[in-house]
Amino acid sequence: MIRLEIAGPIAVATLARPPVNAIDEAWIERLQEVVRAPGSARVLLVRSGERAFSAGADLALMRARFDSEAGRAQMVALARAMQRAYAALEASPVVSIAEIGGPAMGGGLELALACDFRVASLDAKLGLPEARLGLLPGAGGTQRLTRLCGAPTAKRLILGAEVVDGAEAARLGIVHWAVPPPALPARAMQFAQDLAALPAESLAACKRCIAAAHGAEGYELELEATGMLLAGAETQRRVRAFLEKRR
Repeated sequence: MIRLEIAGPIAVATLARPPVNAIDEAWIERLQEVVRAPGSARVLLVRSGERAFSAGADLALMRARFDSEAGRAQMVALARAMQRAYAALEASPVVSIAEIGGPAMGGGLELALACDFRVASLDAKLGLPEARLGLLPGAGGTQRLTRLCGAPTAKRLILGAEVVDGAEAARLGIVHWAVPPPALPARAMQFAQDLAALPAESLAACKRCIAAAHGAEGYELELEATGMLLAGAETQRRVRAFLEKRR
């Protein structure tokens, strides 16, 4: 379902549930294992081995459950499990990158939104079209997309159920970069390598402070994290080297 390979500071998670990486309970359980597994890795690159990044919830599962009250309760429970798994990914000290080379729809885009960075192919399709079914993006999509791009863009994609390509997603700020399809794997890996060259403690502290930016506690957390980093040997080495070059 999801293959994990760890090579030094970079972990690569390849979504591998043919044909479109549809999401069910077992897939989410595996994602939770992957989020916990990187160990000493500083960067987690999430990519797909299928034609879609992820098409979202498993339609066969929805068909089997939609017509009964118990089945609908199971669907809500799946959305809750997705929320928890994506929140764990977002809160992980490991920096995550979503490499989006094919459709990222519904819960698939919500997974990408939980990553720290998103790089897409120019022709990738991204959307949260649940409103077309009388539903909503229940795995964090309404929250993360609004925080990321603001209410106007969130309403455009969520209320309007609009699907955009990678180029438009980059213009809207949904993804950080959009590149020609042949260049995508190398671009994502190069960025992973660039991040992996940075100190793990600094990356984790920066993530914590950015996550706290929605409240006043973020300022205090910045001070606490700055003190911690200044006392660290790796930070001291890098700062000394920088200052030495400026003599």
